[in-house]
Order: sequence, then structure tokens, then C-alpha cells
Amino acid sequence: MIALFSLALLFFASSLHVEAQDSESRIRVYANRGDNITLPCRLDGLSTLFGNRIKWTKLEDDSTETDVLMSMGFHKKTYGNFQDRVYLLEADDNDATLVFTNLDLKDYGTYRCEIINGMNDKTVEVDLELQGVVFPYSPPLGRYNLNFQNAEAACLEQDAVVASFEQLYAEWKSGLDWCNAGWLNDGTVQYPITKPREPCGGARTSAGLRNYGRRDKSNSRYDVFCFTASLQGRFYYLIQPKKLNYDEAVSACMRDGAEIAKVGHMYAAWKLLGYDRCDAGWLADGSVRYPISRPRKNCSPTEAAVRLVGFPDKKQQLYGVYCFKPQP
Repeated sequence: MIALFSLALLFFASSLHVEAQDSESRIRVYANRGDNITLPCRLDGLSTLFGNRIKWTKLEDDSTETDVLMSMGFHKKTYGNFQDRVYLLEADDNDATLVFTNLDLKDYGTYRCEIINGMNDKTVEVDLELQGVVFPYSPPLGRYNLNFQNAEAACLEQDAVVASFEQLYAEWKSGLDWCNAGWLNDGTVQYPITKPREPCGGARTSAGLRNYGRRDKSNSRYDVFCFTASLQGRFYYLIQPKKLNYDEAVSACMRDGAEIAKVGHMYAAWKLLGYDRCDAGWLADGSVRYPISRPRKNCSPTEAAVRLVGFPDKKQQLYGVYCFKPQP
């Protein structure tokens, strides 16, 4: 009885994330990293005389499908990265709702629920969208040095994943303007322009996403647009009596029981928490940056932004440091 009550509470709480249902067969769900949520799918209107075969898959950007869960009566199987993180709610005989625990950055996307019941079948698609932020990234080597595989690795190193077109489009609608082209997770190369100008596609063109199309993932080199979501820990500027070189900055965070922060940590704190600090500090990739949520003189006078000082000499240059303390 207690377990059923807990499931009911989980279903009620999670269902609050459901923002909109575009039609009978398509639903949109918003969530945060680390959440436990439900992806709704029901068999209402179908007879359960023959029993139900239920299949959940994730639709990938390259048009392939990844198996998530299969169910045939008492026989159930979960796959790959989804093992131990998904199960069916089964609140009643018509319920094929998927319970999703501990959401990760890679979990966003479109999921398909297929139900086969005798001669009947039903398909529901659920768009799972994580609340987060897209940021452009280039490595210490400079702009246009990443093939697709390097771009994926660069984002992962910064607590992020390669952004999708939908995520970049949403960020553009929120005002992102960036003139360097970067990889997206479908293998295309694009960049967002809100203020058309000559070096960025032409002054007479319309605002929007400039699209170079799909590029050779091994040999083409661009920057990358990364996506990160809510922090699972504490991001902060570490007060020190003096400025530090890079190695000293790393050690200072460790002495404080933390790690040197990543670029994704700073963007998440800035965009999602309104973090504001006008002190330039080292980050894990060797860059020096600072986040400004309240534009002001001598910090970021015209706009809220994460400001990049650059990739200075790690041994000779002295700055502050930003640290990140993961949740225990």
C-alpha cells in the first residue's frame, strides 16, 4: 500500500512538468537535470483482452532509434544507459507511463511509446526538454579547430553535451548572437545572428540561424555549441589573499574541498541562477572568464554575458579562481 501511495505521489508531482500536449499523440515535458519525471502514455479506449506489448524508444537526430524499455506482461527489459533508471508506472491496466529517474544531459530528446493490443495499436511521442543554456565554445588552440568527435569531447569536458538545433534555436530567440560557426549534434554547422552585419552573413540578410549544412565529421573543423543544464552542486568564486597561477588555482579549490569549475558550471550559474561576479578567474580548461548578470561600467557595460579574458600563460599570469563543489 505504501509503495502504491509513493508511486501515486511521484506521478502527481512529475505530471506538473507536462507543459503542453500538441495533439492526442504528442506531448511536451519540461524538466531539470537530476529530476525524477514521468513520460505519459496511456491505452485508454483499447481493450486489454489480449494483453499489452509496450515498447519505449528514443528517436535520435540521425533518424535511428535507441531501445529504452520493452514490456510483454511480466517480462520487462531495459537497455543500455537506461538500465536501472526507467520503469513503467503501471498505475492501472491501461497505463504505459514511463518513470524516468535521475535525468542526465543526454536524456533530452523525443521518446516514442508504442502499444500493441491484439489488433489495435497506439503510438505516443513525448518531447523531453531540459531547462538549460547553450554556449559557444572554442578550445585553447583558437577558433575552428574541432572536428565533430573533438567537439563532443570538448563539451563533455565542460560539463555539457553538443547542443541540438532546437536548443540553439531557443537560445537565439532569447537573444544569442554569435558570429562563429559551430557544430550541432545532428552534424550540421550553424550560428545564431540577431543583429545582421557584413562579417556575419551580410547586413541585408534576415536575423536567424545561419546554416552551413552537414559537414564531414572527421575532416571539417569548426567551433561547437554546447548545452548544459542545472547545477548539481555549488559554483562559487574562491576568496584568496592573492592572485594565483593556474596550478595554484587548482590546488586552492582542492584545499577547499572542491574542484576547479568548468565552463559549463559558470554558464549554468550565470544563466539559471543569475550569478554575477566582476572578478576574472581561472576555469578548468585554462581559460579566464567572469559572469555578469547585471551589466555595469568596467564589467560588462552593454549586456549580461559570460566574459572571456582568454587563455593566458598558466605559469606566468595571475587571476582569481572559480570552484565547484559537487553534491555529496
